[in-house]
Amino acid sequence: MSESVEIELFDNPNAERDYRITIRCPEFTSVCPRTSQPDFGEIVIEYCPDKLCIELKSLKFYMQSYRNKGIFYEALTNDILDDLSRVCRPRWMKVTSRFTPRGGITTEVVAEYQANG
Repeated sequence: MSESVEIELFDNPNAERDYRITIRCPEFTSVCPRTSQPDFGEIVIEYCPDKLCIELKSLKFYMQSYRNKGIFYEALTNDILDDLSRVCRPRWMKVTSRFTPRGGITTEVVAEYQANG
């Protein structure tokens, strides 16, 4: 996780119930580490919170920290999942990244986290 960006959390108001939160980040950008060209896509975060929920303003700043970072789609999808699941400890989380076509090819990467026990 970016050292300068902290994901803020708040108490789950309905921790006794399983429910799904879906967050869409349709203007995600990062940089291709091979070409140094910008990559544009959408990140979708779905999760079932346990005790904590993700605060959206801090999430926005976290997502913006990738703007100038050279990283492959597979790595960034798993990094986002690792960072978010580490701080909020959800019951379940899925991160899907969908990138706009490059050379006529689109890419979608999905990574999931499942709490133990």
